[in-house]
Amino acid sequence: MRNFQTLDQIYFDEQAQVIHLTATEGGQLNPRLALRVEGEHVALSASCGPIEIALRPRTLELRRSLKQVQPSESLLSARNVGTVQAYLAIALRPDGRLVLRPTIIADAYGHLCFNVELTNPVRERLIELLG
Repeated sequence: MRNFQTLDQIYFDEQAQVIHLTATEGGQLNPRLALRVEGEHVALSASCGPIEIALRPRTLELRRSLKQVQPSESLLSARNVGTVQAYLAIALRPDGRLVLRPTIIADAYGHLCFNVELTNPVRERLIELLG
């Protein structure tokens, strides 16, 4: 079963040009996402404690997917940005929460995935910062 961590804080480091998404009640593991636009790609780091997934989806695909995703009760309608082996799944819940699932596929037997969701205000600010 999927367990989602809500990220409800957003901070933009203007000097480093990095968007930081964190949880108010992150606990000991302190889950977070960090994004930085690097030309044609977005460097994305999803971490929880000492575990990290790093992805580099295309900037245009990510922007388009974030703007075009439609609310749905089912997470099966998520948009995927990336490749078959490494992607960011994106879904929008009817209440405005944005589901982000950075995923690395190991092989036919398994995968590693972070299950996070952004509150509506954080989602809106993220879209604004990504342009």
